[in-house]
Amino acid sequence: MEVFIEPIGRLMNEFSRLPGVGRKTAQRYAYKVISMPEEDVRAFAEALLDVKHKVRFCKICGNFTTGEVCDVCRLRDSSQICVVKEPKDVVALEKLHEYSGVYHVLHGVIDPMNGVTPNDIRIKELLARIGEGGVKEVILATNPDVEGEATAMYIARLIKPLGVKTTRIAHGVPVGSELEYTDEVTLARALKDRKEV
Repeated sequence: MEVFIEPIGRLMNEFSRLPGVGRKTAQRYAYKVISMPEEDVRAFAEALLDVKHKVRFCKICGNFTTGEVCDVCRLRDSSQICVVKEPKDVVALEKLHEYSGVYHVLHGVIDPMNGVTPNDIRIKELLARIGEGGVKEVILATNPDVEGEATAMYIARLIKPLGVKTTRIAHGVPVGSELEYTDEVTLARALKDRKEV
């Protein structure tokens, strides 16, 4: 005998397909949906369909937008491009309110172990944007993991001959941490990338 009746089991299976949602969380979500008023469930379902039908990628930077071009590309200084792996990285940087340039979303990083080559991510589009002129700096803000570093180095090598300043976001010791608990790679990078005060 099945533990859950088919509609509940199906809903749980759908919730468990989301990242970070295990069986227990999916079960809680399913029970919550059952207890919600029908109009709330309908609004939830409509929001899911709405985001699927209306959200697309900006034709310039590759970030999420509801139009052809996102507000950042329309309104910001395009002489500085910050290159990130995914749209969620744009959100993380925007929360800082420290950056006034535009973005370029790669939609991945070079990862030969998983069959991702430079042709599989939006590097050609980045080079085309730079080729249009007016770009003074490209900031490489990919993650500080092996794939992110390899991608940043690959892009930097392609941009260098174009005469555009290329920078990499700093990596180092997190604020509020203690040196004795910082891993050797992070500490070595922090020491190497030190700056004058």
